[in-house]
Amino acid sequence: MAEPLVHTLRIRYAECDLQGVAFNAHYLNYFDTSMTELWRAAYGGYQNMLDRGVDMVLAEARLRFYRPARFDDELELAVLVTHLGRTSFRTRHRAGCAGELIAEAELRHVLVDRQTVAKTPLPDWLRDGIEPWTDTEAAQD
Repeated sequence: MAEPLVHTLRIRYAECDLQGVAFNAHYLNYFDTSMTELWRAAYGGYQNMLDRGVDMVLAEARLRFYRPARFDDELELAVLVTHLGRTSFRTRHRAGCAGELIAEAELRHVLVDRQTVAKTPLPDWLRDGIEPWTDTEAAQD
């Protein structure tokens, strides 16, 4: 069973709404940051994937919120790959603070050719790179 890639991020004042909590739309940005960190760990950075002629685009997102996070809270963000398809992959994201679950999401990205933006199969190097953080059984959770 693979462990997720975990990193932290502190909520900035500008990310909070009039209620004093992190505005919900920022969570997609937080989870996108997790994807960047996953690519950094797997391939040395996002640019290395682009240099190989492919990119990923977000095709689907499902988010669920459990409790608010506030300015200056440090979020612990975890990402785990839960499905590898022919041209797409799914990731599960969790945001926690002080041991409590704040929000979670499931994202589906599609791999595309950088020049044509057409769907393209996941190459072996991509599958191999994210393998340490891949747990297809976790999709059943």
